[in-house]
Amino acid sequence: MNKLHILVLEDDKLAQKVMSAQLAAHDAEVVGDLPAALKKIAGGAYDIGFFDLMLGPDDDYSGLKAIAAAAARGIYCVVVSSSDSDEIIDRAYALGARDFYAKGNEESNVADILRKFIQNRKAAGAADIFTSAFITCDPETRAAAGEALKYAPTELPIMILGPSGTGKTSLAKILHEHSGRDGAFVSINCSAYTEDLLEAELFGHKKGAFTGAAEARKGRLLEAHCGTLFLDEIGTMSLTMQMKLLKAIEERSFYPLGSEKPEKSDFRIISATLEDPQDLIARGKMRFDLFQRVHGYTISLKPLSRRACDVAPLLQHFTKGGRRLSFTQEAKAYLEAYSWPGNVRELKKFTDLLSSGAEGRVDLQTVQRHLKGRPEGIAAAACPGDDGLYAYALAHGLEAALDKVSGDLITRSLRENGGKRTRTLTDLKISTRLLYATLKRLGLDGDGEKK
Repeated sequence: MNKLHILVLEDDKLAQKVMSAQLAAHDAEVVGDLPAALKKIAGGAYDIGFFDLMLGPDDDYSGLKAIAAAAARGIYCVVVSSSDSDEIIDRAYALGARDFYAKGNEESNVADILRKFIQNRKAAGAADIFTSAFITCDPETRAAAGEALKYAPTELPIMILGPSGTGKTSLAKILHEHSGRDGAFVSINCSAYTEDLLEAELFGHKKGAFTGAAEARKGRLLEAHCGTLFLDEIGTMSLTMQMKLLKAIEERSFYPLGSEKPEKSDFRIISATLEDPQDLIARGKMRFDLFQRVHGYTISLKPLSRRACDVAPLLQHFTKGGRRLSFTQEAKAYLEAYSWPGNVRELKKFTDLLSSGAEGRVDLQTVQRHLKGRPEGIAAAACPGDDGLYAYALAHGLEAALDKVSGDLITRSLRENGGKRTRTLTDLKISTRLLYATLKRLGLDGDGEKK
């Protein structure tokens, strides 16, 4: 554990001893009155300050003044007080307090505060993850991932949304690494198992519990004790399994198959799905109570087609430490405009293919040859060296070509946004009238599918 410089303002002698014991592993200074605290704050460099508010029987919450002074010096201010009315809590936060706890449970609360502080400080300095573990230059994606990292040290469950191949598993691993949890990162793809096999994988089983169970096996929930359980494609789980998982999450205990003795596990849930959870609930594919348990904080990852700025750094990252490649300007422009239906995963396979080729300098013809199976649309047609859209305009007229462009873009946006029309309106900055006129012209429903 990193050693912190901590200031404690507490007038009660017994409470001072309790706090000193909880902070024994750190450099902690304890003072019992406001003047001493203000002097320490002005002359010291503290990471965290723990402040009592009532300093004496007739005191008028003078500890609040210490909070204001400490916050101005950049100290992380935590109130530990027996005075916890709504008015006092609000005043403390308004003056700069970051946490507020009632006295009486210091052993648990102080440990949690320190762990969270250390992990948040680590996360705040983790900008390098965007150039190493989770490559992105996209401002929205960086902001969303950075916000998710703030919740990494908490017990809050996190749900990651996004199309296949956008990096949901990579982000889940990063969140675990910044969680401060000592246990393992345990991942399971729920879509890869039948209901019976998934139950055995999650809960484990005893020898002879079913045909083929030649020996006992520990389940993923138990493997994730004190760690993180990552449930990929949770939306594919049957309703029966969802009910069993919900019970295990709520009770932190479960029965392995064939066992009458429950197992306990302190696991943290991170889940992912490429489908909209609200749509799954509306279609009866996901239990609302399970959703409530697994979506404490939700982050959505954009497809690579909406993060064109990430193509070049990802290409560089995928060839780091191996054979380096060079791309002509036309090839770069084509790659940035390509739709990448397989997202980052497809780009990785494409890079591996080029790295194994004979030529180190990659031109437009080479790129087009390997990506010739691309979906048709403006992203490909508008690239340098591709005359598809121009030829279409010559054959059908400019107006028809423009209709094709708008139709292709709207259809693709609806598909990538799971049929959400409001998201398409926002992303493409178009009017409702244009959207519905295009859908009617193409004979499409709101999901971008033929009626």
